[in-house]
Amino acid sequence: MPRRTAVLALASLALAVGPRSGSSAPPAGSGLLLVANKGDHTLGIIDPLAGRQVATVGQSGVTGHEVVASPDGRTAFVPIYGDSGVGRPGSDGRTVDVIDLVRRERVATFDLGRAERPHCAAFGRDGRLYVTTELTNTLTVLDPATGRMVDRIPTGEPESHMVALTRDGTRAYTSNVHGGTVSAIDLRERKVLAVIPVSSIAQRIALSVDDRWVFTADQAEPRLAVIDTATNRVNQYAALPSIAYGMAPTPDGRWLVLALIRANQVGLMDLQAMRVVKTLDVPKSPQFVLVRPDGQVAYVSCDQSGKVAEIDLREWRVTRLIQAGPLADGLAWAPATPTR
Repeated sequence: MPRRTAVLALASLALAVGPRSGSSAPPAGSGLLLVANKGDHTLGIIDPLAGRQVATVGQSGVTGHEVVASPDGRTAFVPIYGDSGVGRPGSDGRTVDVIDLVRRERVATFDLGRAERPHCAAFGRDGRLYVTTELTNTLTVLDPATGRMVDRIPTGEPESHMVALTRDGTRAYTSNVHGGTVSAIDLRERKVLAVIPVSSIAQRIALSVDDRWVFTADQAEPRLAVIDTATNRVNQYAALPSIAYGMAPTPDGRWLVLALIRANQVGLMDLQAMRVVKTLDVPKSPQFVLVRPDGQVAYVSCDQSGKVAEIDLREWRVTRLIQAGPLADGLAWAPATPTR
């Protein structure tokens, strides 16, 4: 889709679904669960109350691994990575799909201008979209309303695959897969503050709620690297019952929910003791962990089954297995938009 068409489509979307006067807040826990279905190259839209995938939207290319929702819950962004894994030969994506979650259709595709393998996207405090672009060792910063590239910020390492942004908007942390490192980046100064060795292979990454710790799971040993953001050094390695993949903290900052990919389990880590205190069995190959904003439920994508495990965090049990698409991977939460 040409750039001008993309801009007009998004402008029309903003007018069609902008805030209404006299609106009221949606009930707690309502919203949409989004899932990147790698196997059929779609974005899945799940109604979490009904516990089923209610729509899919085709992607513009092969294929999106991750998804992020706009803060207002009206739009999703899916970077189109390519047809291979990290560091493997294959196609090199260069676009980001824009999906209208109200109309449930793709309304634009942003072209980054060169082969990038864009992978993980996150919204910054400044309202901009930060996308890992691993072939060029950068974070690409986009204006989400127009798709215009605002900046390219170096990460200092190849294969910068995942990103976590601090809540004050001043720093980014990227996990650099086969370098086994984490880059700490000053977003205001556009410079790398530190490259932190953690393992021979790194993968997913998360920040604690208070931005004190960065977590990334060692892919060679069953342990979690805990990085102190004040020093940008590994503070400790917390032992895990199995090698982990994705992770996410609970909103109260008390727990970290981990996908234990080799054991086909989900673990609950006590962040005061830095140890896993509970585990649950889930379908094969748990990938991505998303904790719902109300802190009551976690969702874990299990790509080999195409299912998303719904976990009640209060009772610590799997309440449902939601059928998504094949090779379900990245998840995002789109908050419900206010209604009259």
